[in-house]
Amino acid sequence: MQHDRYGNELTTDEGAAARAYSRGVDHVLGATHGADIAFAEAIAADPNFALAHIGAARAAMYAGDMAGAKAALGRAQALADGVSVRERAHIGIFALLLSGKPVEARAAVLAHVRTYPRDALAAQICTNIFGLIGFSGEPGREAALLAYTSALMPHYEGDWWMMSMHALSLCEVEQTAASLELMEASLALHPRNANGSHFKAHALYEEGRTEEGRAYLDTWMREYEPETVLHGHLSWHQALWAVEAGDWDAMWATYRGAIAPGASHALPINTLTDGAALLWRAEMAGADVPPEDWQRLSSFAAQTFPDPGQSFADIHAALAHAMAGDGTQLARFVDAGKGYAADLVAPIARAWKAVARQDWAGALEDLTPVMSAHVRVGGSRAQRDVLELTWLLCLMRAGQREEARRAAATRRPIFSPVAPIAAFS
Repeated sequence: MQHDRYGNELTTDEGAAARAYSRGVDHVLGATHGADIAFAEAIAADPNFALAHIGAARAAMYAGDMAGAKAALGRAQALADGVSVRERAHIGIFALLLSGKPVEARAAVLAHVRTYPRDALAAQICTNIFGLIGFSGEPGREAALLAYTSALMPHYEGDWWMMSMHALSLCEVEQTAASLELMEASLALHPRNANGSHFKAHALYEEGRTEEGRAYLDTWMREYEPETVLHGHLSWHQALWAVEAGDWDAMWATYRGAIAPGASHALPINTLTDGAALLWRAEMAGADVPPEDWQRLSSFAAQTFPDPGQSFADIHAALAHAMAGDGTQLARFVDAGKGYAADLVAPIARAWKAVARQDWAGALEDLTPVMSAHVRVGGSRAQRDVLELTWLLCLMRAGQREEARRAAATRRPIFSPVAPIAAFS
């Protein structure tokens, strides 16, 4: 019997398989390149190692290969009779996840970690803003995420991965100083942990430290492989800071080289949401966005997220369609009735439609009621700033400039007194 890096028993007698599996898990946890290779090595060393097939499924998910993920899951399920109780439950969690049952998968993870808190690959499913808690659509999800990582932290003393996950939870509830301290400790243990660098970028963003953030990511990204899952999103952070600095050459170079459809190696949801948010935030800040960029992004959205259902993607698809002038595609989201936050998607889509025709009062009518609850659509505070900034823009354009300044000061102080909106100050 072998063990993984976290001390969990593994049903394999091959030390090489166990070591390769642990490397693969670390690649998943750190969002670094090589998970698929490591899990393939584990399977080659022991084809009957069920959890190595689950690892391969997880790596395929991050590569956007859902067919490959389901095939790997099937191979693991065929081996499930010969594994431990923990491993069988672990396989069952991924079966729920890959069957499109996020509510059931989340409940299964929460139950599982009470008994097996150090089963990191299973625990990871509910961490992060893009995990099952982050995309629950429930009020108070940020507090729920903090509670989840807080409960796990004592079981992971000195562990770089859990430090970075808990640091993000702290950041999302505005405890940025504590977040940065913990993130630095995580990165000291594993400097190439991409999740760590990502969440450090979030904390620096929340503190308005634009120049420091740009310098940090510009250096860190030099050795981060473009085909890795977080490369596109980390590039988005770089581009946002370029927007705030008014460095349009850097912003466009980053967008066209690493974020736009066809350039990004990220998952489709990141390509869509990062692309739409960046183009609109650049436009609000004074950039001229060529219509063809919106049209390409709208076409990408129509191919990858044609119908409502994934609310965070939906609000960005609606934005792309509105700015591209595709009323037919936009109408699907204006009438959204499906998705964990569908009740918010529809008014946001109507607001984008109004913004596109410069009906600022109409946009405010739809957007204002959403502002107290938009945490439910998912994403980080930084990502949801596309809504905060749009609301400020609409207030300004509707002649409510002083109200816009008060709103910035009370809701998002990092945008007061200067927000990245043309003529805000």
